[in-house]
Amino acid sequence: MGAYVVEATKSTPKISLNPVTHLHEITGESYPENSLSFYGPVFNWLKSYLSDAQGKVIKFSMDILYFNSSSSKMFMELFELLDAAASAGTPIAVDWRYHEENEVALECGEDFMEEVGSLSFNLVSYS
Repeated sequence: MGAYVVEATKSTPKISLNPVTHLHEITGESYPENSLSFYGPVFNWLKSYLSDAQGKVIKFSMDILYFNSSSSKMFMELFELLDAAASAGTPIAVDWRYHEENEVALECGEDFMEEVGSLSFNLVSYS
């Protein structure tokens, strides 16, 4: 399985999913015209990856500066997918990175964190 990489645009984040290092990143802004068509291939890749990732320690880093409501729904689906894999025994950690002055990003991270049970969800501020 190869890496999945999408470069950032004005309205979409950079996505870097690495099946060798098990380090995955989503960074930038997310307000695509059609969130499902943008994130659909990400979910397809992740479902395939997670089916073969038993016993691997997986790390996600998310640093989203701005996102719209449809992207928020996609992120929740992402966290639910990861949470299901974590509850099945795959150790997965998500670092929700936010600028220390961005209270909205912190609140969104807190909301996402409340919805997962098996996933290690960390709020990481930076200046």
